[in-house]
Amino acid sequence: MEKESPFKGKTGFSRVWNAFFYSVDGLKAAFQHEDAFRQELILTLVCTPLALWLEPTAAGRAMMIGALFLVLIVELINSAIEAVVDRVSPEKNHLAKRAKDIGSAAVLLSLFNAAVIWLLILLD
Repeated sequence: MEKESPFKGKTGFSRVWNAFFYSVDGLKAAFQHEDAFRQELILTLVCTPLALWLEPTAAGRAMMIGALFLVLIVELINSAIEAVVDRVSPEKNHLAKRAKDIGSAAVLLSLFNAAVIWLLILLD
């Protein structure tokens, strides 16, 4: 049976261990190369203690902080899409633009989601 990918060789704990370090490398790369990720990370680092201080319920704190982490997650996915599109071809293409624009729209929606959650909880 042929392997799906030459990069999928490890199994078990060694796969999990390697995946952890690949993830750390991804976070480092996003921090180093993506301005938007750095800005959203600063927002998260400032707002997380604020959520812990402002919101008296555990559920409210969890939703507020979870919404911030969702923004970071969506930004990472968007950055990955952009990197792949740029790697495939540096030329302008309507499908490449569509992919990048849709990824950007996902980030925008995650930011709106965070803002709505924060407003609803803080104004309750």
